[in-house]
Amino acid sequence: MSLSLSRSLPRALLRRSYGTVQAPPSAASLIANRIPPALQEATAATAPRTNWSREEVQQIYETPLNQLTYAAAAVHRRFHDPAAIQMCTLMNIKTGGCSEDCSYCAQSSRYSTGLKATKMSPVDEVLKAARIAKDNGSTRFCMGAAWRDMRGRKTSLKNIKEMVSGVRAMGMEVCVTLGMIDENQAKELKDAGLTAYNHNLDTSREFYPSIITTRSYDERLQTLSHVRDAGINVCSGGILGLGEADSDRIGLIHTVANLPSHPESFPVNALVPIKGTPLGDRKMIPFDKLLRTIATARIVLPATIVRLAAGRISLSEEQQVACFMAGANAVFTGEKMLTTDCNGWDEDREMFERWGFYPMRSFEKEGSTQPQPAVEAAPVAHDSASAAPAAASS
Repeated sequence: MSLSLSRSLPRALLRRSYGTVQAPPSAASLIANRIPPALQEATAATAPRTNWSREEVQQIYETPLNQLTYAAAAVHRRFHDPAAIQMCTLMNIKTGGCSEDCSYCAQSSRYSTGLKATKMSPVDEVLKAARIAKDNGSTRFCMGAAWRDMRGRKTSLKNIKEMVSGVRAMGMEVCVTLGMIDENQAKELKDAGLTAYNHNLDTSREFYPSIITTRSYDERLQTLSHVRDAGINVCSGGILGLGEADSDRIGLIHTVANLPSHPESFPVNALVPIKGTPLGDRKMIPFDKLLRTIATARIVLPATIVRLAAGRISLSEEQQVACFMAGANAVFTGEKMLTTDCNGWDEDREMFERWGFYPMRSFEKEGSTQPQPAVEAAPVAHDSASAAPAAASS
């Protein structure tokens, strides 16, 4: 029977030989092969770097969003407690009447927004507001004044220094945003106990002139230099939804990432359109763009606090949590955020409890640039099995 079977089979089949069966590549290997080189390097980093190329930032920003947020969560867990969120309260201590032409701002005297200009708030009124913020769980108190710079404002500076010292005496971090300041003014604020100075770059250098013409990009960078040289923490970020392109969000992060040292905090604002301003009819930026920017900032600025700032009130709770999971770890909370509505303390406390977050302590991140030793290198670039990132990050 075997003889007749062999005679009936084609000779080519009888001569065929077979090699060993190759095991299919692991899922982790396939994923790693699709990760851009810049992202692979960034997720393995153990310290911040200040020599990013624009192409590297673009590679990270353009990574598929599911991979990008996963990588951001891994980096976040290496450098931060993923459950801790800094609660900040922002008070407008001098409203309106600003001479600048920022196209998004209700406080510019050039636009008819219905906002009434006021004089600077009294020191005791500001300190009372700071105590209320502290009693409600905020650990950083921020004060903003609507003017171009501090030239000729000696009395105002004296009062602001008294506010700064008073807030610090409560055990809170204190931040101010006062427009452009020089070296001497920065030193005076430092001596008064100022923790951080906010001066946003807003957008990329290329897109900036279409939004603001009364202050140059280099003037903003010069203010950041004065702040940094005085030993004050730099707080500088941007506004999304101004009409910018992806390349401008990439450019903003690239500029900030190549400062002499990374800012202590990077606010990510979603434009809140104000009727009467040139951008009053714009729609809020799509959420995926906001989330992509936060995740990229977290990866490129690993030790920096990424603050989910203006526009948060328009996000659902689930969208806010997605931002926390992708690396945002600070919020503005309280009664008001300059001239726009803000998420309240009670609302935020309830959200934190539902999702397992807790308020970051005052000065918890001060001087902390080293990664947490217990967290392994980013799992996205390795073959070994690794657990999915836990919920939340601040």
